[in-house]
Amino acid sequence: MQVGLQIPDFTTPDGPVRLGADLATVARTADEAGFDFIAVMDHFFQIRAIGASEREMLEAYTTLGYLAACTSRAKLVTLVTGTVYRHPGILAKTVTTLDVLSGGRAWLGIGAAWNEEESRGLGIPFPPVAERFERLEETLQICLQMWRGDESPYRGTHYQLDRPLNSPQSLTRPHPPIMIGGSGEKKTLRLVARYGDACNLFLTPDLAHKLDVLRAHCEAEGRDYDEIIKTCYFVFDVGEKGEKAGEMVDRLGQLAELGFQAALGAVVNVWRVTPLEVMAANVIPAVSNL
Repeated sequence: MQVGLQIPDFTTPDGPVRLGADLATVARTADEAGFDFIAVMDHFFQIRAIGASEREMLEAYTTLGYLAACTSRAKLVTLVTGTVYRHPGILAKTVTTLDVLSGGRAWLGIGAAWNEEESRGLGIPFPPVAERFERLEETLQICLQMWRGDESPYRGTHYQLDRPLNSPQSLTRPHPPIMIGGSGEKKTLRLVARYGDACNLFLTPDLAHKLDVLRAHCEAEGRDYDEIIKTCYFVFDVGEKGEKAGEMVDRLGQLAELGFQAALGAVVNVWRVTPLEVMAANVIPAVSNL
């Protein structure tokens, strides 16, 4: 079982003036502790599940570029990019750039987007959900075409690219892994089966059912279900003094039994850094062979 750190909240004890240094400390500690992924949300306003819109929020890919320079081994990913936030050709270039500059550590995490408030607030077109899924599929097609080195014109319903050139090419071959986030049974999990290297599901009571749905989509698409990496969003709370570490190990073991290979999510009180050290000592080694 792999473990990934997501950093969803940038309202830190020392404020923006120390945010860069504090973020570097967290990232380096997680990297050295054995976290397999370091992830950030792709939002411009803070989301309501965390706090008020006005709370500090960093742009995702600028942040991942900074984290690439602060770390040496962890994979770098958004959990997950909103497909309507960036033109597909630019997104492919952005992820490729991250992959090259990080030494081949970039993943593309992507989903259909949901936060209309920040889109309207910043003037980002936010079409209805059906169109967002159409745009998501075209974005996946464009990224894969560019990573293949195919410069022929792309003509989709929503995007037209005359020459999708991608130079330099990604270091990760055949391409940076694609993680598609979301649990929708009719559209999202079908796209995982068709285009994804990994899925990311929320920790809900029907996880086993979601995996069954994904398996059925794989059969329909002629895709090997076992090729897809199953990841789950998970909040790591080891307690004030590490007293909940055993509980974390047990819960991760349950996910592994369901067929999940990775858990990614926030670490409670991450800015104190100590919880990362507890994870390094008592959780990550215990689940590494699950």
